[in-house]
Amino acid sequence: MALGPLLYTAEPREVQALFGAALSAQPERPAQFTVYFVEGTQEFTADSQAAVDGILAAIAKRPVADVTVVGHTDTVGSEAFNDDLSRKRAEVVRAGLIDKGLAPENVVAIGRGKREPMIATGDGVSEPRNRRVEIIVR
Repeated sequence: MALGPLLYTAEPREVQALFGAALSAQPERPAQFTVYFVEGTQEFTADSQAAVDGILAAIAKRPVADVTVVGHTDTVGSEAFNDDLSRKRAEVVRAGLIDKGLAPENVVAIGRGKREPMIATGDGVSEPRNRRVEIIVR
């Protein structure tokens, strides 16, 4: 006679008693934010400028924030232009975070140009959602 797998269900307080220390030692999950830019510039859109305080608050909640800033562009312009613009956008965000007190060694900025669009378009298409910087806070 074969028995199937035995199942055990633990109550939340039992899980807390057994694994509470390990669970509380886990780092907070990464948070991700996206800010958008005016076409061809390093200037935030009005909505993105308004979101900056929320991003700073999320960073402040972490004892030592590790932040990656990734710049992107739409497909208007040459690859070289977009690579440069995406790096500049990421650097603007990085500099702003440092100005607000984040340690420079805890913020990395990179540019991806038009290689990873949020919205797939043909070449030369002005798509506002692709003109962005993603901020990943760990």
